[in-house]
Amino acid sequence: MSQKFKKIQNQNDDSSAFGKWFATAVYDQHFITTEELAEFIQTQASVKKSDIKAVLDELGSAMKHFFELGQKVKLDGIGIFKVGFSSIGVNKKDDCGAQNITTRRVLFQPESERVVVGQQKKDGKVKQKYVIVKTLVKDVIFEETYDTALKPETESDSSDSQSGDTQNGGTQNGGTSGGGSQSTALASPTISGTTPFAETTSVSISGPAGAEIHYTTDGSTPTSESTLYSEAFTLSDTTTVKAIAIKDGESSEVASRLFTKSSGDGDDMDQN
Repeated sequence: MSQKFKKIQNQNDDSSAFGKWFATAVYDQHFITTEELAEFIQTQASVKKSDIKAVLDELGSAMKHFFELGQKVKLDGIGIFKVGFSSIGVNKKDDCGAQNITTRRVLFQPESERVVVGQQKKDGKVKQKYVIVKTLVKDVIFEETYDTALKPETESDSSDSQSGDTQNGGTQNGGTSGGGSQSTALASPTISGTTPFAETTSVSISGPAGAEIHYTTDGSTPTSESTLYSEAFTLSDTTTVKAIAIKDGESSEVASRLFTKSSGDGDDMDQN
């Protein structure tokens, strides 16, 4: 089995990739259900389907329980789930509290692996060349399809799809659906963390689904050669973090955020 794709031409004349062809993921309108997951797992383990389904049915409640305790949940082979939120900045420390918290969401950090993909010569020495890949998709293979029933997410008529949003691999890079409507440009990453901070701050970066995130911490403009983001990192000094998202050969605008080390009270406390 394989992930299917179709060749779709970018017809957004405002895009730097206008006229180029991209391999774009396509899907049928069926979602794998808990029942089907349990049935498949049963074939891989000596556990009854009914018992597996009972566990899967309780998984959401269990995760919610630990989120309410302020815990992160790590599922081996899948990744880390945690609660993220943003808050409104206020001038006085005493005015900052739970009432200032606005959006809340579940953040997912896929488990990654370091995979050797060959060798390269550098400084006269032969070194291993490697990439960081997401465990869940490491072995996925891709196949072009001509099945008219399979469509990109932006083409789907299903009310459950993320139409116009490419959370599931649609044409956020400026490609178009079969209907000829234009989609939006690749969104810039979101850089999250606490600033100002006293000693250290943890920085996380999120971006469009399926995109690689590259970042810098020296003030330079990030490129595809810059550090590939794979997990949250810690800053201990005042630093400007810049990041871009890259998907299907197109880059987003640069996102930038200054993290300031200060022993005083903070004016903006965005935590994710």
